[in-house]
Amino acid sequence: MASVFLLSLALRFWGLGRFNTLVFDEVYYAKFGNNYLTNTPFFDGHPPLGKYIIAIGIWIGNQIPFFQNQVNGLTGSVMSPISYRWINAFSGSWIPVIVAAIAYQISYRRSFALLAGLFAACDGIFIVESRYALINQYIVIFGLLGQLFLLLALASQRIWRSFWLVLSGVAFGASCATKWNGLWFLLGAYLLWIIAWGNQWLQSFHLSKVESDRQHQDEFLSYSSNSPVSKESSQSFFLPLSFTPLSLSKRQTKYIINNRIEDKSTPLKKLTQLNIFQIVFFLGIIPATIYSLIWIPHLQLDTRYGFVEVHKQILGFHERLGNSSKIHPYCSAWYTWPFMIRPMAYFYQTVTSLKNPIPVIGPSLPAGTGKIVYDVHAMGNPFLWWFGAAALLFLLGVLIRQFAKLWIRQKRFFLSAELSNETWIILYIVVNYAANLLPWAKVNRCLFIYHYMTAVVFAFLAIAWLVDRCIRSYHTQIRAIGVTLTFLIMIAFVFWMPIYLGLPLSNFEYRPMRMWFNSWI
Repeated sequence: MASVFLLSLALRFWGLGRFNTLVFDEVYYAKFGNNYLTNTPFFDGHPPLGKYIIAIGIWIGNQIPFFQNQVNGLTGSVMSPISYRWINAFSGSWIPVIVAAIAYQISYRRSFALLAGLFAACDGIFIVESRYALINQYIVIFGLLGQLFLLLALASQRIWRSFWLVLSGVAFGASCATKWNGLWFLLGAYLLWIIAWGNQWLQSFHLSKVESDRQHQDEFLSYSSNSPVSKESSQSFFLPLSFTPLSLSKRQTKYIINNRIEDKSTPLKKLTQLNIFQIVFFLGIIPATIYSLIWIPHLQLDTRYGFVEVHKQILGFHERLGNSSKIHPYCSAWYTWPFMIRPMAYFYQTVTSLKNPIPVIGPSLPAGTGKIVYDVHAMGNPFLWWFGAAALLFLLGVLIRQFAKLWIRQKRFFLSAELSNETWIILYIVVNYAANLLPWAKVNRCLFIYHYMTAVVFAFLAIAWLVDRCIRSYHTQIRAIGVTLTFLIMIAFVFWMPIYLGLPLSNFEYRPMRMWFNSWI
């Protein structure tokens, strides 16, 4: 994991000041971050936390005498582009580590955690978003930290549980204070908690049914003790009931419980240890409080709007934005994101030779004139995204099959409705993915592929889980599939790396070699 982190760090800092200009939405967020330092009021269509962090990065960066060989005044103050980018590069380097920590915490499998972290480090859109003064990665960082702290709370007891729950609420509030869709990480936590309580209700329902049937069995045996029917045949008539958990001896039950502790059951099984009051306080009141407090510095700077009015203004901004290619050429529907149909060009310039300086302002050369292409594409690792989407469909099929089998078993034998470790892990991945993707179906404004970042991290977990299961298989062919998928993802990452880092490419190397589809341009 140290190697994965160092790789992530190197990819984000290598050539960080390559483009001495404002790339894509840096024209907003780098300027807004500097506005906090120059006390310049402004309005933005998103909460302020991401811009606060960029402002902190600018202030620290301006105190450092290094990397100041090229500067610009595009933010409103003269500074190096590294000054408004470095803190994002450093923060984004931790995303693979957080993803790996979540994978380990839900499974206690090091191989699964390592694969999840490696795949997160081998994705392109997270590298691109981390290398520039943008804010989308902070939704993911704080949202994932909220999920991780919740898992740590479930694995702890008493004061430590409360400690981690407070941190979880703070992180969820910070995610929402970056952009409103940070709420969907919290939605995933709520849904899992509801599922856990629903599962416990099913268990209690079926166990009470088993107890009722056992009483009927005892009455029948008592009634038929003087009948010609033998006691053995009567017991065999109710043989299915002997397989219920109620038939286990105390020693056997203790052995099973000890086995579960030794096997380190996923902490997701302990969700029902959180009652409604804890959920409301730690995952309701605390996030709302943190969200409100984060607004204070911004409202003190821009006194035109109060807390309620600024939210009305933000909502009106998004409602007026519209949804069509006329609004923005890179608008894309939410259901196209898993297939990566419409990625975005954040920067595109051409020159006639590698000896020419990179043009950062002004139009590109006419088509066919420029022989060298500099392109920064907000585009995921195609194989990782496509395999991740396929893995999610596979996990959804596994869930449907397991719940169907469980329903049949319950109906036939009245067995407990307890879910296995693997089922809980799959539920965690699928539910959180759905919670971060499906709400976009109701959003009418123009959407972009970077909105998928909050959901795609769970696709990384899905493909990592599947590859880990393949590599652990006893069958050579299945192990080979897992190894092949891993190498394909890593090779694809290296192949598309130039358009993540903005490295020079010839026209042929750019298109058709890397731009496979017209919709990618």
